[in-house]
Amino acid sequence: MDTQALRRQFLLDKIFEPDQVRLTYSHYDRMIVGGAMPVEQILRLDAPAGLRAEFFLERRELGILNIGGSGKVSTESGTFTLEKLDCLYLGKGTTEVHFQSDEADKPALFYFLSAPAHRSCPARRMTAAEANPNQLGNQSTANARTIFKYIHPDGIESCQLVMGLTVLEPGSVWNTMPPHTHDRRMEVYCYFDIPDGQRVLHLMGEPQQTRHLWMGNLQGAISPPWSIHAGCGTMSYSFIWGMAGENQSFADMDQIAVGALL
Repeated sequence: MDTQALRRQFLLDKIFEPDQVRLTYSHYDRMIVGGAMPVEQILRLDAPAGLRAEFFLERRELGILNIGGSGKVSTESGTFTLEKLDCLYLGKGTTEVHFQSDEADKPALFYFLSAPAHRSCPARRMTAAEANPNQLGNQSTANARTIFKYIHPDGIESCQLVMGLTVLEPGSVWNTMPPHTHDRRMEVYCYFDIPDGQRVLHLMGEPQQTRHLWMGNLQGAISPPWSIHAGCGTMSYSFIWGMAGENQSFADMDQIAVGALL
């Protein structure tokens, strides 16, 4: 594939649009990637015709991370306030999902992932402070970063969804290096807090046949199970990662030595 073909197949160019819910359906583990940006309206999460479902979460689960201003997610069983970097999980069988911003001039940016689910797990909200922040890397390799794990076996219970985010320290630009693959599950990235005029080089492809995507702020990338995933920014940045597939273990990775990359 050339650059344009790679971008057509794997780049999520526009996740957020004012007063819209945008969805992308991937056949990799049937993941749905979505963004809701309520400004003047309250937005409802409806089931697209392709799901052939009465409501969006009839056979699915949902993980939501707010990366904008303060907002609320309402369901038939309650309303949850999400500040920036707060996460909400909604289980299979939730019939109503609505998104709302607290201030129109500082709209919430609700980024969400949805995977098929065969059982229902309880709704749960988690703040960044509650997400077991774990510092990794160091400045000598330009990858000092903090990982926040929200939806995983030791955090918010889910059927198969795993979700969290990584924040790089100022002066650090590399994430997930050395890279890895995990053939048992796919992954999706959403890059955010990239300063104006800066970019992230998202690395993908097989270890001996690497490819790349240049990413801007609030753009995403779908990473197939066979692909490496790593990135390097022109400045520090943050990104959300989410996975679905056969295994929820965060450490389920097949490490690739830096010297083996081509």
